[in-house]
Amino acid sequence: MDFFPVFMRLEQRDCLVVGGGKVAARKVALLVRAGARVQVVAPELCDELYALLEQQKITHLRRPFEDSDIQGKVLVIAGTDREDVNRRVSELAQAASLPVNVVDQPALCSFIMPSIIDRSPVQVAVSSGGTSPVLARLLRARLESYVPSAYGRLATLVESFRERVKQRFSSTDQRRQFWENILQGEVAEALFAGRDDTARDLLEKSLQGADDDPHPVGEVYLIGAGPGDPDLLTFRALRLMQMADVVVYDRLVAPPILDLARRDADQIYVGKERDNHALSQENINQLLVRLAKEGKRVVRLKGGDPFIFGRGGEEIATLMENGVTFQVVPGITAASGCATYSGIPLTHRDYAQSVVFVTGHLQDGSVDLNWKALAHSNQTIVFYMGLHGVGVMSEQLVKHGLPASTPVALVQQGTTQNQRVVVSDLEHLAETVQQEQIRPPTIIIVGKVVELHEKLQWFHPRPGADPRPFGGTPHR
Repeated sequence: MDFFPVFMRLEQRDCLVVGGGKVAARKVALLVRAGARVQVVAPELCDELYALLEQQKITHLRRPFEDSDIQGKVLVIAGTDREDVNRRVSELAQAASLPVNVVDQPALCSFIMPSIIDRSPVQVAVSSGGTSPVLARLLRARLESYVPSAYGRLATLVESFRERVKQRFSSTDQRRQFWENILQGEVAEALFAGRDDTARDLLEKSLQGADDDPHPVGEVYLIGAGPGDPDLLTFRALRLMQMADVVVYDRLVAPPILDLARRDADQIYVGKERDNHALSQENINQLLVRLAKEGKRVVRLKGGDPFIFGRGGEEIATLMENGVTFQVVPGITAASGCATYSGIPLTHRDYAQSVVFVTGHLQDGSVDLNWKALAHSNQTIVFYMGLHGVGVMSEQLVKHGLPASTPVALVQQGTTQNQRVVVSDLEHLAETVQQEQIRPPTIIIVGKVVELHEKLQWFHPRPGADPRPFGGTPHR
């Protein structure tokens, strides 16, 4: 450990910043946010510092640095463009046992300023030990996705109940279990959803009705995993996946997404393929109920969006009937994700003024679709689960008015490094699927917008980057 991490209280304490440029301004801004009394020594101030001076948030000595400037200060920062001045400031401060930072010169620093995730009163600091500030900022950006802005309000709420919880539970283990239930349950989720009053009421009720031996509270998180690219997950989805005790996942959940779940969570595969269901939908519904009632936090991970051909409505109806707490996290549906990564805008003022999502899943040898409503020249049609019925699909669309030359895009494993886009037309669609050996998961896009694929394609996958295909076999 090259640097010992410490958080300093600087409120109403005197700090010195030597330098009046943009580099110094960034440090001054942080000190001001911490409530410090900041004195800046520099012949001239940049616009940012001048604005702070006008707001009376800093004081300014309009001259070069003098040795006596460090007197009475609790912290010193040097950010000038003169190495001799920066070195002198460092030597004087360290001789006086004052914490000193010289911007971008770790050898002259007794402390460094980390990249900060500010969720006051919660703060997370990331440092590379001065070796690479850019890397520290990149790591901070990654961590931002795991620390919602509402964590500060959650910490404030917890603080207001802290003493009462200590009085209610005599042992540290009991208090820990109580707070784990609160911070990973409906109280925290209500606050994250912006319902602060509800969160306070729930915490009050939880404390009043708490058992002497608190037990875990079960909940189900129905999460849309998107079409395959892990970077398309929402911040909330990632956070809940990291909280899960159990992950119940579908066939269309890409392996790299499943890898983001909590490492020690149990994983249960419930995927469905044509004529091959690991579990029936009713059994899946009951599984979610049982796991939640056992006190587990259950992530139900579904490809795409749970409410677009994902049977999410059926699952939460069962949860509601059984009194199980749940929440739904939307995902990017396959139509949007695959079309975007293929350079095919689903709507375009010169090509299509409407778009419709339909399922091409065959049942009993027929497709129950309103072909007349679908067969419009200025409309994009996206078929989910349609590979088995491409013959019927193309025949009916042509029969109801679309030209046989209407372009069609087949997007297999869209948004992933295994993405494959094959363009055909309605007349040759069934033949193309067979010749090109197109396999699920594949989205079928029908309409003039497909003509834009060659011009607008921007995503170029790297074959072999993650060779694991989606499939019906459990990933783990």
